[in-house]
Amino acid sequence: MDIVLIGLLGGLITGISPCILPVLPVIFLTAGARPAAPGKTPEVIPAKRGRPYWIIAGLVLSFSAVTLLGSVLLGLLQIPQSAIRWAGVAVLLAIGVGMLFPGFEQLLERPFRRLPRRRVGDGGSGFGMGLALGTVFVPCAGPVLAAIIVAGATGRVGPETVLLTLSFAIGVAIPLLVFALAGRGVAQRIRGFRTRERAIRIVGGIALIALALGLAFNLPQTLQRLLPDYTSGIQEDLAESDAGRSALGLGGLVTDENRGLDRCANGAEELASCGPAPAIRGIEAWLNTPDGGALDLDELRGRVVLIDFWAYSCINCQRSIPHVVAWDRAYRDAGLTVIGVHSPEYAFEKERANVEAGIADFGIEYPVAMDNRLSTWTNYRNRYWPAHYLIDAEGTVRHISFGEGNYATTERLMRELLAQADPDRELPAATDVADATPELGSTTPETFLGSAKDRNFAGPGAYRAGDGDYELPEQQPADTFALDGAWSVETQYAEPRRDGAGVRLEYRGQEVRAVVAGAGTLDVAVAGGGTREVAVDGTPRSYRLVERGDPDSGTLEVRVPRGVRVYSFTFG
Repeated sequence: MDIVLIGLLGGLITGISPCILPVLPVIFLTAGARPAAPGKTPEVIPAKRGRPYWIIAGLVLSFSAVTLLGSVLLGLLQIPQSAIRWAGVAVLLAIGVGMLFPGFEQLLERPFRRLPRRRVGDGGSGFGMGLALGTVFVPCAGPVLAAIIVAGATGRVGPETVLLTLSFAIGVAIPLLVFALAGRGVAQRIRGFRTRERAIRIVGGIALIALALGLAFNLPQTLQRLLPDYTSGIQEDLAESDAGRSALGLGGLVTDENRGLDRCANGAEELASCGPAPAIRGIEAWLNTPDGGALDLDELRGRVVLIDFWAYSCINCQRSIPHVVAWDRAYRDAGLTVIGVHSPEYAFEKERANVEAGIADFGIEYPVAMDNRLSTWTNYRNRYWPAHYLIDAEGTVRHISFGEGNYATTERLMRELLAQADPDRELPAATDVADATPELGSTTPETFLGSAKDRNFAGPGAYRAGDGDYELPEQQPADTFALDGAWSVETQYAEPRRDGAGVRLEYRGQEVRAVVAGAGTLDVAVAGGGTREVAVDGTPRSYRLVERGDPDSGTLEVRVPRGVRVYSFTFG
C-alpha cells in the first residue's frame, strides 16, 4: 500500500505541475468531439462517453511501457534512444492532420477498433492518440519518477517497480482525465451548434500539430524554464517521509540483501547498524589491484571498508576525492580499505582508458571497480555522486553520507570503527583537507551541452539535436549558456562545425570547469578578469577555466575550435 499511495501522490503532484501545461489544450480539445462516419456529411459530433477514458488509458499504458522498458529494448535492438519519442511525435502530427480531415482520422484509428470495448461507434475511441501521447509525455522529474527511471535504465524491473510505475501513471492521469471529461462536457453542451463543433475540432487539430512541432523543437523545455516548479517542495517532502523513503526504496530495487540500509540516515552524527553490506557485483574491470583481481567484501572481514561511489568528470566527486585520497593514505596501515566504485553518468565514462586517466589525475591509489552497468550502484540503492558507505570490521554498514560535505563526521566515525576493530593500534592524526563544498544554491547548476540534458539554454530560438547556426542573445539571464556560430549538437555533447564558434555563460562560482575532448586550444575570457588559453588534448577530461582571483560571478566567454567536443560546464 505504501508503494501505491506514494506512486499515486507523486503522480497527482506531477499532474498539477507546470510541465503538464503543453498537453492540456490537446486533451481538452480532442476528447470531446469525433468525426462523422465516412460517407456522411463531414461535420463533427460529440464523442462517445468512453473517448476521454480511452485517450487517458492509452497514455498511461504507453508512458508506463516506455519508461520501464524503452531504454532496455532500444539498447538490445541497437536503436537510438530517441526513436520512440520521434515515432510518437510523427503519430501526433498525423492525428492532428486527421482532426482537420475526418476521413483521414478514420483510417488512422481503424487498427484499434478490434480492442475490447462496448462500442466503438463512428469515430474511433482515441486510444491510438493516447498511445502516441504517452511516448512523448515527459512529466517533471521528481523523486518518484527518478526511482522508476533508474530501475528501467538498469534493466532490473521487479514487481514493486511495475506497481510504482502504474500507480504514478494513474496519479498523473487523474488531472488529465478531468480535462478530458471537461472537453467532452463542453462538446455535449454545444450539440446544436454544428459549425462551432467543427471549429473546436479544427482548433484541436491545430493544437495537436502545434504540440508535435513544439516537441520536435523542445519548446516545452523552454516553457518549463520560464515557469517555476511550484510542486518541487511538495515532491521533496513526499520523498523524505517515512512512507516515501520506504516506497521509493522499493522502486529502487530493495532486496533482502540491502533492505537494512533504510536504518542508516544520511549524514547521521552517530554510528548505526544498517545490515550486512551488499555485495559488489557486475564489475566490468578492477583497477589498482594486483593483476586486476576482484575484491570480495567477505575477504575483507577484520578491516574497516569505505565504499566511495564516484565518476571522474563529476565536479562534486572532484571536490570530494581529495578527502578520500587523504583517508586512504592516512588509515590504510591502520586497517582501512577504500574501494572506489566508478559509476558512469556519461557514455565516455565507461571507457577504461578514460577512467585510468582520471585515477592518475586525482592520485588515486586505492582499488577502483568499474561499475559500467550500475549493478553495484543499484545493489546499494544509491542515487548520488559522490556517496560514502562505511562498513565495520564485521561487514555491517554503519554510516552513509550522500553528496559533498560531512567529511569531518565521516572521518570521526571512521576512526571510531578503526579503534573498535583494533583497540591496541594507535591511530594517526586526523587529516586536514579543506572542505571546498559550496553553499547550496550559491553556484550555477551543472550545465550540459548535449541535447539529452539541456536545461538552461538562453539563446534565441530552440536548442535541439543536429546542425544549427546560433546567435548570442542581447540580454542573457544568470545561470544560463548561449552558443555563437555553427554547431553540431549531439546527444551528449556539442561540437563546432567551423572555427570561431563560442559559448557564453552567465555564471556564479569560484571555480568553473569544462568537460571537453579532442585536440585544440580554448580561448577563455572572463569579464572583469583575465584571458587565457587552455590546451585540450585527448579523451574527455575536466579543465579549469576560471582561476582563483577571477570574479566569482559574471560573464565567461569560451571560443572553441573545430575538433573539440564540449560536454558540460561545472561550477564550484
